[in-house]
Amino acid sequence: MAYKVNYNFQKAERDRAKAAKKEAKAREKQAARASGADASEPSDGTAQDAEPDAPAASHPE
Repeated sequence: MAYKVNYNFQKAERDRAKAAKKEAKAREKQAARASGADASEPSDGTAQDAEPDAPAASHPE
């Protein structure tokens, strides 16, 4: 017997795959946004810059 094409099933599978990919991308973007916000602020509230009294980078002449 010959293969009978089921276009509705194929379209449903494509739509399901597209929705899953879109959901995964949204989850990844949300996780990156959440981790980016956490990384920009130190957890203990202190700045992690160089010493404030240190001179600016000097250029030897």
